[in-house]
Amino acid sequence: MLFHHIEDKMQPLNHIVVSRNLEDNTEKVREILGASDDLVVREFCVGAHEQVRAAVIYIDGLTNSEVINNFIIKSLMFETRDYEPNELFTEETLNEKFARFALTIGEIETVDNLSKAIKGLLAGDGIVLMDGSDKAIIPNVKGWEKRGVEEPESEHVVRGPRDGFSETLRVNTAQIRRRLQDPDLRVKNLTVGRRTNTNVALVYIESVADPDLVKEVERRIREIEIDGALESGYIEQFIEDSHWSPFPQLQNTERPDKATSNILEGKVVIIVDGTPFVLIAPAVFTQFYQSPEDYYERFLIATLIRFIRIASMIIALLLPSLYIAFTAFHPEMIPSKLVIAMAAGRATVPFPSIVEALLMEITMEILREASVRLPGPIGPTIGIVGALVVGEAAVQAGIVSPIMVIIVALTTIGSFASPSYSAAIALRMLRFPIMFIASIFGLYGIMLVVILIVIHLCSLKSFGVPYITPFSPRKFLDMRDSIIRVPLYWMNRRPSFMSTGDTIRTTNTAGTENKIPPKL
Repeated sequence: MLFHHIEDKMQPLNHIVVSRNLEDNTEKVREILGASDDLVVREFCVGAHEQVRAAVIYIDGLTNSEVINNFIIKSLMFETRDYEPNELFTEETLNEKFARFALTIGEIETVDNLSKAIKGLLAGDGIVLMDGSDKAIIPNVKGWEKRGVEEPESEHVVRGPRDGFSETLRVNTAQIRRRLQDPDLRVKNLTVGRRTNTNVALVYIESVADPDLVKEVERRIREIEIDGALESGYIEQFIEDSHWSPFPQLQNTERPDKATSNILEGKVVIIVDGTPFVLIAPAVFTQFYQSPEDYYERFLIATLIRFIRIASMIIALLLPSLYIAFTAFHPEMIPSKLVIAMAAGRATVPFPSIVEALLMEITMEILREASVRLPGPIGPTIGIVGALVVGEAAVQAGIVSPIMVIIVALTTIGSFASPSYSAAIALRMLRFPIMFIASIFGLYGIMLVVILIVIHLCSLKSFGVPYITPFSPRKFLDMRDSIIRVPLYWMNRRPSFMSTGDTIRTTNTAGTENKIPPKL
C-alpha cells in the first residue's frame, strides 16, 4: 500500500515545490508514493486545446469517483472551452480562473508545495495539476465507504437518543454540532502519528471551557510521538496523568448526547478519526457510575439507580473477599443457621475457600472473554449457558460449594451494572489481589486494602482536577450531581471544579408558576 514508504521520505518532501512541468510533478508523486495499484493519475487536455494539459491524481477507494469525473474532469474539459490558450497560460489561471469558473466543488485549497498536496492525497483529497503552473489545487473529494449512524453497542439506555458515533470524524463532529447550535462551539483539528497522520479534533465551548484546560489537552496531544494512532485508546494512554493506576482518568463514550452534556459542563471532547469512542477530559470518579439516562428520568429515580450502581460496585469488588475472610477467619460473625448451611455445602469441597473462589472467578472471566469474542448472536448465549452448566457441574462434582456459585454470580452481575466498561475492568483487576490479602489477613486485610485504594484515589488527578471531587476537596454545591442527583432546577450552576467562564446553567426555579389553578 501507499503508506509503507512515507516516513523516510517525509523530510525531503517538505522542500519539494510544485514544478511548472506537468510530467515532473506526476513522476515525483509516483516516486514518493511508490508502485501502488490504487494510485490513479488521470491526464487530459483542458478545453478544446491539446497544448493545455492537466492531471488529476487521487487514490481509488478513498475518494468519490463521481465527484472527480463530473465536477473536476468534466468541468475542466468542457467548462473551459470558451478560453483561448493565451488566456489559460497566465499566472492566475489555476488558482483564480479554474477555481472560480471551472471547478464546481465547495471546498478547495491552492498550494505551491507537494508536501501539503500529498498529505491531502493520503487523507482522501485529490490533486489537480496543470502544465505551465507552479500551483496545485487540493479539492475535497473524500468518499470512502463508512458505517452509518447506529445505536451504540456498549451503552444501551431505555430512554434517550438511539444514535451513536461512527468511525468518521466529520460525522461525529456534525452530530455534536446538530445538538449544540452554539456559535461559541469550537472544533480544533490536530494530527497524531508519523505514518497514519490520524486526524484528532478537540471540541469545546469557548465561552464555557477553561482556556488553561484546552491548552493543556492540546499540549499533551501535540507532544505524542508515535508512528500511528489507530484508536482513541492510544491517545488516552499518552495523555492520562497516572499511567500506573488501574482507574481510568478519562471517560470514553459512543453516545453524542453524553459528549454534548459534558461539553456543556466545560469539558473538552477528543474525537479521533477511525473510532466511534470519543474521550472526555477531565473525568472524576463519580462520573463513571453515571449514565445519560439519569438526566432523562426524574431525580428520585435517578438517585435510586445511582445508589444501586454504587452497591453493585462494592459487591463486585469485595463480595468474594468477604466470603473468604468470614469462612476462614471470622465464622463467628455469620449467623448460626447460615454457618451450618455453608458448612454442609462445603463438606465435600477439598479446597480452601481462596482456591475455591479463584477457580470460579477465573472460570467466569474465561467465559466472559469467550462470550465477547464469539459472534454476536452466539456470544451472550454461550456466556449464560456456559456459566450455568459449569456452575452446576462444579457443585455436583464437589469442587465448589453452592454458596460460592451464588457469590460469583452476584459478583459478575454487580460488575455488569457499571455504565463504564473501563471502570468495571478496574474492579475486576483489583478483586484478585484483595482476595489473596483476605485469605491471609481476613477482614483486617480487606479494610487495609480499602484504605489504600481510597488513598490512591485521593492522590489521582485528571488534568489538574482531583479524582474524587466533590468529596475531596469538599464542594457541597457539586455534590448535587454526584452519588445523588437533585432536581434539574437546583443544578443551576456548572461544576465549580471545572473553572468555567459562564457558570450559569439555568435560572429556572420550582414554584407555584408551574401549578395549574383549580377550576372554580
